[in-house]
Amino acid sequence: MDKFTTLTGVAAPLPLVNVDTDLIIPKQYLKTIERTGLGKGLFSERRFNEDGSENPDFVLNKPAYRNAKILIAGDNFGCGSSREHAPWALQDFGIRCVIAPSFGDIFFNNSFKNGMLLIKLPQEEIDKLLDDASRGANATITVDLESQTISGPDGGAIQFDVDPFRKHCLLNGLDDIGLTLEKEAKIGGFETREAEQRPWL
Repeated sequence: MDKFTTLTGVAAPLPLVNVDTDLIIPKQYLKTIERTGLGKGLFSERRFNEDGSENPDFVLNKPAYRNAKILIAGDNFGCGSSREHAPWALQDFGIRCVIAPSFGDIFFNNSFKNGMLLIKLPQEEIDKLLDDASRGANATITVDLESQTISGPDGGAIQFDVDPFRKHCLLNGLDDIGLTLEKEAKIGGFETREAEQRPWL
């Protein structure tokens, strides 16, 4: 997976609470196991009207936020059913970081395993970032994973916590397969020894 080091981009405000995975990516888009092409279904029930036209009031349809890379969300983002398609859809749309007071546990774990950075912050810090994000195209935020800081358009910085293991995986672009391949030499040595000691296996 792609490394996550520093991300600079427009932050879109989505201060809704209890945004579940069905809202993030509705069930009709779950027929595929491909990670690409799901961006069109992201928040489709909010982004589009019944006739298929865009809902101009939804934040990601507004010109300033069409290329948002960061989402500032409400409490309990990503709750509900287990859908790995949810982080896939966010990433396919272009969003690589979500900042919220809390997240659904399964969504939280799936996101990190797919190269997304999720950041938990107290509500007062979220409110500051929502205010920054309300500036539209000027709502550029920089997320630096190495230093664990978020820098807003006014130059202020917010510190955030992240699990050291998850940080290591993101900085180095390591998914579960990548983590296993880090031990490739040891695995190869074990297999060679086993073949020599137990040739009948």
